[in-house]
Amino acid sequence: MKLAEALQERADLNRNIEQLRVRLRNNAIIQENEPAAEDPAELLRELDSSLDRLEELMRRINHTNCTVKVGDKTITDLIAERDTLSIRLSAFKELAAAASETGRRARMTEIKLISTVNVKEIQKRIDSMSKEYRLIDNAIQAANWSADLL
Repeated sequence: MKLAEALQERADLNRNIEQLRVRLRNNAIIQENEPAAEDPAELLRELDSSLDRLEELMRRINHTNCTVKVGDKTITDLIAERDTLSIRLSAFKELAAAASETGRRARMTEIKLISTVNVKEIQKRIDSMSKEYRLIDNAIQAANWSADLL
């Protein structure tokens, strides 16, 4: 099994587990003398089975991510780099948007707002970081589809 396939199965399991939790909640209490729509004991067995498989997949995915190298970095290193870059990009985009709102004067007598940062330079950094993010994400995706799950 490829790492990407395991990641897809993990996502499916997470969705299934959430659905089972809702179904369990919906069948936890019934009206007296009425049957439950679904057997909670069967739902609990299915939940346990799904959680056991999820735990196994998570262990193997994490082990694979820590072991497989892309260049001189592990997949875990690349994921950490991509995730922090995503947060950095978000902050810079918010800064650029806020700093661009300087022209909100209804009359010339109102207080003039000026930007404290160079929006053009901030945007250049955003563009550069966006490209870096794409390259890192592409490297992760390629590794996910080429690496066998350990």
